[in-house]
Amino acid sequence: MDRLLINEHDVETPHGRIHCTMKGVPKGDRPVILTFHDIGLNHKTCWDTLFNHEDMSEIMQHFAVCHVDAPGQHEGANTFSTGYEYPSMDQLSETLPLVLKHFGLKSVIGMGIGAGAYILTRFALDYPNMVEGLVLININPCAEGWMDWAAHKISGWTHAMPDMIISHLFGKEEIHHNHDLIGTYRHHILNDMNQFNLHLFVKSYESRRDLEIERPVPGSNVRTLKCPSLLVVGDSSPAVEAVVECNTKLDPTKATLLKVKRTVPLCPPPGKLTEAFKYFIQGMGYMPSASMTRLVRSRTASGSSATSFDGNRSRSHTTEGSRSRSHTAENQRGRSHTDGSMDGTGNSNVDPAVPKSTEVSC
Repeated sequence: MDRLLINEHDVETPHGRIHCTMKGVPKGDRPVILTFHDIGLNHKTCWDTLFNHEDMSEIMQHFAVCHVDAPGQHEGANTFSTGYEYPSMDQLSETLPLVLKHFGLKSVIGMGIGAGAYILTRFALDYPNMVEGLVLININPCAEGWMDWAAHKISGWTHAMPDMIISHLFGKEEIHHNHDLIGTYRHHILNDMNQFNLHLFVKSYESRRDLEIERPVPGSNVRTLKCPSLLVVGDSSPAVEAVVECNTKLDPTKATLLKVKRTVPLCPPPGKLTEAFKYFIQGMGYMPSASMTRLVRSRTASGSSATSFDGNRSRSHTTEGSRSRSHTAENQRGRSHTDGSMDGTGNSNVDPAVPKSTEVSC
């Protein structure tokens, strides 16, 4: 991965200049992985651990990656002038079509955490043809409630902004017991981030609107994600309830919920997320020969059962209506989200007529 071509671009938009880092060369027959970070982080502190992991190198051979930094959050960013109106979450999502246009991209697989996950979800809702899939870590689809608002206002009187961000990124258990990790991120927030710009980004996220998504039922025409989605959360994360709630609002035939035993602000342990990401990509028809290790999957239909994925690993997908999606990737293969297994054999134990949600534990 050290040999990947890396280019940094500043993309001009009506809502400000967006700093982007492109790693690798986009391939015309497949999407680019587009990332968006959380508050208190930038693309390096949020994603370097994951994308530098040895297991990620196989994915990076197949996909270019575009890291997007929110305005004023990248390293060395200039301080915004007093009175500058920072973009709202909705406006930040509106900058992404211009990012794709700047790089000549047709579609992306989005990967976001926290505020970045919210922005990418809004983008996918408004521009479904541009998003082939989403990996959403610690997603909160709801507007900040008045009780949360009041709590943040009160805590703001007694705690510095870094403490508020730490409580957003980490669960109480890690805050109380993993002092070295907390100290590292507190130091980053205080010394590496532009404090004025960071305050504006935090305020924008706290002012977010409800995404107003609903789980579709037959015959309905509700607002929800149309692409496959992998929701990720750690069992001690402060976002657990929000992520579970978001999962209940998505099409169960296209959403997978991944719970891990621990989480850090950037993501779960890189090896586990990389494994899940490979499954996710394979379900979209890419990287059919990717190497795998092991995940434990719990299926939920009328009931639930745990399945260990070793050797012949089964997985389920269903069609989006009668729509199939074709790409000009290897062998000009046609692709559709249908019930099947990862090695191409059918899964006779799964009734394709029954909506399924999938939960992965690792």
